[in-house]
Amino acid sequence: MPTKLTDNVLSWATDLDEKTREQAERSASLPFIPGPIALMPDAHYGYGATVGSVIPTKGAVVPSAVGVDIGCGMIAARLDLVAGDLPDDLQPLHGSIARAVPAGVGKGHWDVVDDDMPDLPVTAQRGEAWWTDKLARKAREQFGSLGSGNHFVEICLDEADRVWIVLHSGSRGVGNQLANIHIDGAKDIMKQRAIELPDRDLAYLSEGTAEFDAYIADMLWSQRYAMGNRQRMLTLVHECVERFLGRTVAIVDEINCHHNFTELETHRIDGVDTEVWLTRKGAIRARVGDRGVIPGSMGAQSFIVSGRGAEASYQSCSHGAGRRMSRTAARKRLDVDTLRAEMRGKAWNQRDAKRLIDEDPRAYKDIGEVMAAQADLVTIEHTLHQILNYKGT
Repeated sequence: MPTKLTDNVLSWATDLDEKTREQAERSASLPFIPGPIALMPDAHYGYGATVGSVIPTKGAVVPSAVGVDIGCGMIAARLDLVAGDLPDDLQPLHGSIARAVPAGVGKGHWDVVDDDMPDLPVTAQRGEAWWTDKLARKAREQFGSLGSGNHFVEICLDEADRVWIVLHSGSRGVGNQLANIHIDGAKDIMKQRAIELPDRDLAYLSEGTAEFDAYIADMLWSQRYAMGNRQRMLTLVHECVERFLGRTVAIVDEINCHHNFTELETHRIDGVDTEVWLTRKGAIRARVGDRGVIPGSMGAQSFIVSGRGAEASYQSCSHGAGRRMSRTAARKRLDVDTLRAEMRGKAWNQRDAKRLIDEDPRAYKDIGEVMAAQADLVTIEHTLHQILNYKGT
């Protein structure tokens, strides 16, 4: 159940530092927010707005609250396999996935397959000067690629030892480019109009303007790109599993969900049904029956959930465990030997352990505590534990 931090901030987080709380309060002070901001159990300090926050706005949107990885999210698919169908050593499968799915900053496919990629965004179609042939090519090359940071591909087992593919990624370099164009544009508008903000990164776009319409169109395109990107990678990983086992393997269940987006929704605020732009930054939609994927960190459990439709959280829940340490702090404070011990018995990027230290489970909140804190927001359908983890560096 939530804690009321201020009149305009509700929090489900049991592990919330002062810096993050202050950031949420700054966001909540914007004049076009008609109801409280909801902080999810994984809430932590972010760029512009708090990661793990749900923000209702009326007549405006804040591009940095959606973030620079528009449409980032999760896809999970249960295969017609159980643990006994897999060999003990999955490192060769890890290598196959690494060859099929490019990962890392700026990485993409040499052999471009973009049949399922959405048409270029309206910004490109308008002939904006920044949209070059080079960037259009990047969008095609990176379609079906992972990226870096906390993005990953996993093979997991559930409570009945059934096999799942779980994958986390977003709109890659092109989504980042689109986001930053609109974030910078919003900042320019604030400067031109001498609008003072509690944080310059909370620059906003007003509904009814050309800039607002362009952002919404490009954001929706980035969501489609991100969802298609995950779907394409799922296909590539599924094919790797089939080649590895030498037989056809069916997908019997699948969930694909965003956790960085804004959408026009109606919610009950102060007893009145109110239409708002609802921004979920590091949060997934959890209406009654909505299914979602909530991952832990490397080596930790992940969860397949269904929403409970809690109106206090605007029908939302967490998107993961949430960081406890910044990447810089993790690199300074954590050691490779403990990371290797945490990942013992799993197939993973063992040679990259030093470069993955900022993804060490100790840099994240306890996923068990996060799930317990949102028992009123979601119902757990399946509990997964990873047996293979592939990341970009």
